[in-house]
Amino acid sequence: MKIGIVCYPTFGGSGVVATELGLALSKRGHEIHFITYSQPVRLDLLGNNVHFHEVNVPEYPLFLYQPYELALSSKLVDMVKLYGIEILHVHYAIPHAYAAYMAKKMLQEEGIYVPIVTTLHGTDITLVGSHPFYKPAVTFSINKSDAVTSVSQSLKDDTLRLFDIKNEIDVVPNFIDFSRHKTHFTDCQRDIMANENEKIITHISNFRKVKQIPDVIKVFFNIQKQIPAKLMMVGEGPERLEAEQLCESLGITDKVVFFGNSNEIDKILCFSDLFLLPSVTESFGLAALEAMASGVPVISSNTGGIPEVNIDGVSGFLSDVNDVEDMSKNAIRILSDNNRLKEFKERAKDESKKFDISNIVPKYEAIYKRTLKKCMILK
Repeated sequence: MKIGIVCYPTFGGSGVVATELGLALSKRGHEIHFITYSQPVRLDLLGNNVHFHEVNVPEYPLFLYQPYELALSSKLVDMVKLYGIEILHVHYAIPHAYAAYMAKKMLQEEGIYVPIVTTLHGTDITLVGSHPFYKPAVTFSINKSDAVTSVSQSLKDDTLRLFDIKNEIDVVPNFIDFSRHKTHFTDCQRDIMANENEKIITHISNFRKVKQIPDVIKVFFNIQKQIPAKLMMVGEGPERLEAEQLCESLGITDKVVFFGNSNEIDKILCFSDLFLLPSVTESFGLAALEAMASGVPVISSNTGGIPEVNIDGVSGFLSDVNDVEDMSKNAIRILSDNNRLKEFKERAKDESKKFDISNIVPKYEAIYKRTLKKCMILK
């Protein structure tokens, strides 16, 4: 199949998932065309089966905000005609599904029929999409898609609760490429990050309010009072400055490392002992899954799709949102006994294997085939 993939090209989870999916599909013989405003950060392979097409948005003084949706729709039309793309897989309802539908209608005027598969990732539904300004457009985009998937049962339930959806929604979870987690790093040592007697705690996110960054710091503060430890904070976002100030006020600046965005997450997780994810909500919890795949148990909130990934008492522990004391207690429980820590590490890795990319990609392929067949019948 010739598949067009539309996604955000940044460090966010949806862009990573879309890129990894496209690369996996290319290895299975499909021709993949990434169509977005810049090359995705995880896209380091271009070739006969993987192509990138940049969406340029010309600046025009009439517009306060440049109309990306119009540029994307036009680019999709051009790329479908030029490369014979058979199906569009868009990640995020808005603006991507909205733009794809406009492209689909323009192509139909020329007798070209291209179905749309829309994957819902979370903030396009729970935060942005539910806003009264956008709700009609999101509802329209989902209902006009030829197939819809969500990354967790929790997100599917939220979508059906918040919107008047007529379409079926298939739950296809996010995934991990275990071929990326088989490397044992030899070019770095654990003592670069911490002393031999210190445990390494890690948090990875885009540092938005929903990630509860202050709670990460507070949980770590409680941990380090009983167990020698270092905290690795990976990512960039609006809450970083406040987090640094909180560390200073608690007197733990020397125990916390802020990495910013990093392409070496696998290396950081390789030496981590515990992962903290106290978010207000997560549609899935991809960061937790990546940690578990590296054998890192997770202390998290019990909200959204996280309990579908992090199994309480098995791969880590779940607590109510904002319950810093319970999270701290559970973290110390794991870290205080090396044998217990080893058991949690092994179980975390075992649980993550359910989400191996080899188990998930065939689900998308089946949806593509079903959608193309349906399109041919309707045509």
